[in-house]
Amino acid sequence: MRVMILTAGLGTRLRPHTFSKPKPLVSVAGKPVLAHLIDDLLDIRIDELIFVTGYLGNQIEDYVRAHYSHIPLRFLVQQEMRGQADAIYLANEFAEGPLLVVFGDGLFSIDKQRLNTHPTEGVIYCKEVEDPRRFGVAVVEHGRITRLVEKPTEPVSNLAVVGGYYLPEARRLMDAITYIMEHDIKTKGEFYLADALQVMIERGEVLTTETVSMWRDCGTIEALLDTNRYLLEHGHSRSVEGVRSVIIPPVNIAPNAVIENSVIGPYVSVAEDAVIRDSIVKDAIINTGALIHSVIMANSLIGDRAYVDGVSHELNVGDSSDIRLG
Repeated sequence: MRVMILTAGLGTRLRPHTFSKPKPLVSVAGKPVLAHLIDDLLDIRIDELIFVTGYLGNQIEDYVRAHYSHIPLRFLVQQEMRGQADAIYLANEFAEGPLLVVFGDGLFSIDKQRLNTHPTEGVIYCKEVEDPRRFGVAVVEHGRITRLVEKPTEPVSNLAVVGGYYLPEARRLMDAITYIMEHDIKTKGEFYLADALQVMIERGEVLTTETVSMWRDCGTIEALLDTNRYLLEHGHSRSVEGVRSVIIPPVNIAPNAVIENSVIGPYVSVAEDAVIRDSIVKDAIINTGALIHSVIMANSLIGDRAYVDGVSHELNVGDSSDIRLG
């Protein structure tokens, strides 16, 4: 089976961090979002792992080739942001057979054992939500999806689509994308995957839903910190001994990070080569090589090689920034 991960988005809601790195490479609980996503898919028998990249896509290719070279890899570049379906269509010339499409800005759990049997029916992965108006939703009748509705104003379904789609035959998806492109069927000015899937449904394709037990968004600062808390509570915690410091779990602290005269945690991730001195830090992500001194900090995201000194606020600091009091 081929697995396609869409990573071409600009990640504007995660700025300033996405000025210097693509959204899937933003770190959470000790490693990039993309690494969490790929690692969770490794139980699938993957014939080829396809990445659709765009903005700063060379960083994604470099990272993946450095860490996942044991998997057959292919990289496609979406030169113009024309939508999800347009991104998938870049594989039109070679895609055939079972295909799993995953959006690269969130984490969710799926039944990998079932996928390895190559089901003959398509699956759209969903999560029941209290307020479906913020999501695309699947309308199900008699066990089959009949409609996909983007951000419904009326309560037509509480099954939010989480960004994972299994199709038993990729050619039928490509044919449907060809149709919406030829007929210029767009949503918000772009070729949406949901519109292509709706064409497939109207042609008789059987699509079902599978409810996931876990779904975590990583597309905003608030969502990323929430995902960090979740992952630290669910198997991604690791700690080190600080110098004259108190470490309150769960935390994820790189072995070579330096912690001195500080209180760290709970819910703090500290990356390699980061230094924290004379500070109190909780509910935060401190990235590679950052230096934190004399700070009381919570609900914060600190970029690579950033320097923060004497500032006690909620902070969102980009890579290589210098923030100091006075």
